[in-house]
Amino acid sequence: MSTTNQVAIIQKDITDDVNRSLTRLQDDGLILPLNYNASNALKSAFFKLQEVQDKNGKPALEVCSRESVANALLDMVVQGLSPAKTQCYFIVYGSKLQLNRSYFGTQAVLKRLSNVKDIWANVIYKGDVFEYEVAGGREKLVKHETSFENRDNEILGVYAVVKTLEDEEILTVMTKKEVDASWSQSKTSQSVHKKFPQEMAKRTVINRAAKAYINTSDDSDLLVDAINRSTENEYDDRIDVTPEEVKAEIAEHANREVIDVKPDVTLSSSKQQPVSSTKKPVDDPHGFAGDVPPVEQELDF
Repeated sequence: MSTTNQVAIIQKDITDDVNRSLTRLQDDGLILPLNYNASNALKSAFFKLQEVQDKNGKPALEVCSRESVANALLDMVVQGLSPAKTQCYFIVYGSKLQLNRSYFGTQAVLKRLSNVKDIWANVIYKGDVFEYEVAGGREKLVKHETSFENRDNEILGVYAVVKTLEDEEILTVMTKKEVDASWSQSKTSQSVHKKFPQEMAKRTVINRAAKAYINTSDDSDLLVDAINRSTENEYDDRIDVTPEEVKAEIAEHANREVIDVKPDVTLSSSKQQPVSSTKKPVDDPHGFAGDVPPVEQELDF
């Protein structure tokens, strides 16, 4: 059997697994965006996955476990994301495939939350006029004036604004020192941050604003869990603004190391489990490990 045929079989098997799990989650109350087509998103994801490689140039579908691929794809559709819209991308870490949200993806998932109308972020440059105040215990943007010439100046800070349906604007502000402190927690090098400092700074503050808002929302736990898992994968050090920048980060960090993520609250498996069952492995939150063999055992490369 040719490699192309093997990949097609794997795509069908994993897609079927993801669709079954998605149906179960929808029965449990998950609601996808009205104009979101999960089947098209999965097709787009597999198209992109055929281009994803580890640091040794091996295809992701060869080196990544079947369950990690299925879990990454399920988290993608639960959040209503599509690689075709540059809302997410995939990176190989060891034998795991991880989903990473883009700047646009984080905006998209936040807008899915109840009471969120919009979200945006801006960089504060030296020479800008920036004022904010604390009113009623909340930070509020008063003024931000800038000019085109200031974009080449030193970055002083960054802020994000979450606008609610009631038109309340919730401000999150970070100084450059705070941004640098966040970047220092990265397990990878800082070359991407240096290459795209403006967008990486916006990425950092919008992640902080998103975390605070997501974890205090009244939305579906299924959606919130998926959002939090992707946020942990990114953890402020993933580039996610334009296709060129995404390629730069993937090339730099692919398979750099296995990230040790703390266990999440898991979703129930499609198989019946005893009430006293323990949590699933960290890299298998949706329980695919017991349903399918690792992809390495099926492929004969």
